[in-house]
Amino acid sequence: MLSALTATAPWAYGPGVGFFPFFFLIPLFWILLFVVLFLVVGRRRRRWMAAGGGWGGWHQGRSAEATLAERFANGDIDEVEYRARLEVLRANREPMR
Repeated sequence: MLSALTATAPWAYGPGVGFFPFFFLIPLFWILLFVVLFLVVGRRRRRWMAAGGGWGGWHQGRSAEATLAERFANGDIDEVEYRARLEVLRANREPMR
């Protein structure tokens, strides 16, 4: 039985005949597929995180200034406190990278 398997194996016909050229293409195909998937998923994830998605929920994308403005609009804080807190937020803002 071993001789029958060896006789029908693609490499039994000689170099360059049968399955031999595809031996190198199959791993290359899978590597290329994983690289493309990684790039596509990574790009979409970065866009989603930048749009305020993230693991923390909807509030993670909101800025502190938007939250402060909402509290002022609801009447939770007065104008003096709003302006003071807004000034502190803008003074401590991280520089853009």
